[in-house]
Amino acid sequence: MFVNRMPRYEILSEDAMATLDRGWRRIVSEIGVEFILPEAVEVFAAAGQKTRDATVWLDPEFVLEQVAKTPREFDLQARNPERSLRVGGDTMAFGSVYGPPFVRDGDVRRDATMADFQNFCRLSQAFPQLDSAGGTICEPNDVPLDSRHLDMVLALQTLTDKPYMGSVTSGPNATDTIAMTEILHGGREAIEATPAVISLINVNSPLRYDDRMLAAMFEYVRAGQPVVITPFLLMGAMSPVSVPATLVQQMAEGLAGVALAQLLRPGCPVVFGSFLSNTDMQSGSPSFGTPESAIGLYCTGQIARHFGLPWRSGGGLTASQTVDAQAAYEAMMTMLPTFLAGANWVMHSAGWLESGLVSCYEKFIVDIEILRMLQEEFTPLEVDEASLAFDAHVEVGQGGHFLGAAHTLERFRDCFYRPLLSSTENFERWNRLGARDATERAGEIWRATLEEYEQPPLDEGIRGELDAYVTRRRAELGD
Repeated sequence: MFVNRMPRYEILSEDAMATLDRGWRRIVSEIGVEFILPEAVEVFAAAGQKTRDATVWLDPEFVLEQVAKTPREFDLQARNPERSLRVGGDTMAFGSVYGPPFVRDGDVRRDATMADFQNFCRLSQAFPQLDSAGGTICEPNDVPLDSRHLDMVLALQTLTDKPYMGSVTSGPNATDTIAMTEILHGGREAIEATPAVISLINVNSPLRYDDRMLAAMFEYVRAGQPVVITPFLLMGAMSPVSVPATLVQQMAEGLAGVALAQLLRPGCPVVFGSFLSNTDMQSGSPSFGTPESAIGLYCTGQIARHFGLPWRSGGGLTASQTVDAQAAYEAMMTMLPTFLAGANWVMHSAGWLESGLVSCYEKFIVDIEILRMLQEEFTPLEVDEASLAFDAHVEVGQGGHFLGAAHTLERFRDCFYRPLLSSTENFERWNRLGARDATERAGEIWRATLEEYEQPPLDEGIRGELDAYVTRRRAELGD
């Protein structure tokens, strides 16, 4: 868990915030939000909100009353207590890529498998820059659809000892995740006291929550487990071609979901999510790492703090089809604003490629290097008498050099950032050693990391209980 003590980069004036505030109020009260789950509509109706069929019109002041019940910060426990997290405030937690159906390994692009999912769990465990393996790191297409969520949660629980994200594709899948989390952490009471799984609830933008996501949300919230409520906004497709209009829509959708969570269980942890970028107006394809997405990040951080909500956004996003310069600069164009804006929960921090269609091994390592550099850059500079190195000036004097000075010799091993991936060799040595580019070097690193991986220990009784649950549920599901 990284604590970001640097100042936040905020670009919205008081007038701009007031204009946005009026905008989301009009959407929820005049247009309304659809909830394609009758039980959700019933919850709002019982709270005095206007409803018709699946549409709910919300009183903005009622929404703010519910939002105020959300904790500004909360703890998320890991099975290894040293990996537990504090979400909110100045903390930043990073998880790997989420959701792709495909995998890229070198030049090969193919369907993701369960072996890939397990490999990405191992890589997420190995690098301390990642606080979570995430959830659906890739979609393993070689195991049955009805029961693959069991295998995925089991891998997250056993191959890592970090917090993980739950299955959200249905209410029953969420129920399975909660049951397995109870086994891992000692029962329902233990996970209600301190949450142990966090889950992504996407809005089917514009202005609609679908029934499957809502069913999963109900299960997690009623169990006291945090949800990351995230409008899915690509300007020009799921929102208007305007950053302010998209921010207003994001506020309306996100705050409506937060309000529902608090109606279900007042005080349940909720993360205000943002997935905001734009559509390429020539091709219709999604774009990532754009100036607009960076502006959206800065604004969303300021908006979330205005409402007192922990928030999620950012990551190493790119539209590039391969691990090239575009993949690197677009990832940095998203991850640097993520730090400047101070996002609390950061998905897609390692491995995202091809607009989220691909989990890529080499890109995973590129993103880890970016994370390592930014975490170093956003560590406050210590200025004291020792760091001024006056004695070194006395020793070297005018016109000398500091390579052999005592101050240098005492500190040279760790005085500067040492890259994981980057090459600083001179041309002759670089050429002699094979003239490998960053992608080739990344391939060597992830393979070596998997070879050196050690599985974190887990009590055999707990492991047996988890295996038994998965076996029983797989049979019940017909697999």
